[in-house]
Amino acid sequence: MRTELKFESRDAASAAAAARIAGLVKARLDREKAATFVVSGGTTPARCFEYLSGYELDWKDVQVVLTDERWVPGDHADSNERMVRETLLQEQASEGHILSLYQGDLSVDERCDSLQSELKGKRFAIAMVGMGKDGHFASLFPDADSLKTGLKSENRLFYIPVRTSASPHPRMSMTLGALLQSDEILLLVFGEEKLAVYESAKAGDTNYPIAALLKQKAVPVSLYWAP
Repeated sequence: MRTELKFESRDAASAAAAARIAGLVKARLDREKAATFVVSGGTTPARCFEYLSGYELDWKDVQVVLTDERWVPGDHADSNERMVRETLLQEQASEGHILSLYQGDLSVDERCDSLQSELKGKRFAIAMVGMGKDGHFASLFPDADSLKTGLKSENRLFYIPVRTSASPHPRMSMTLGALLQSDEILLLVFGEEKLAVYESAKAGDTNYPIAALLKQKAVPVSLYWAP
């Protein structure tokens, strides 16, 4: 099932996305002792995270997991973890926990392997995903050396190493199979150019990796878009 919500401004889309994430995390906390949800990096979600940080939740019982990460330390300027700490884990959300993906004593391949045991049995309250102009989501870029593995919906690997010409750093990315272990997937997208990519992928253009996410029917996907 797909839902498409279009807003007049990026601020409005960000606020609505934050409200949806907070609602699903709260619902999970009402049923269980803890909740884990997935977020993307990059610049698009920053305002959403600022809104989300103001929600009164039992943040001490909440774990945040990244869709992907550049293989750099968590305090590096290019780190998605750093961005999440600076925008989301503030104010009310300061007691929330983030799963650090980078681990300096391991290679990126070894870290992907070790995360299997750390995330075993996890079901995510929601996964918030972004999309690039080339149709990539997480770090599943069109030219990624591990793209085929990453797009297998039946794949039970949580993370795979990624090498792409789009990044000077090695990366690690959640697989589509891992994202499908979410109750819902929220796709936050800004701009006319990205909307055109979304529409092409929705119509079945498999040159865009996001087409695999939109094609699957296991987990509902909601588009939150603004110009």
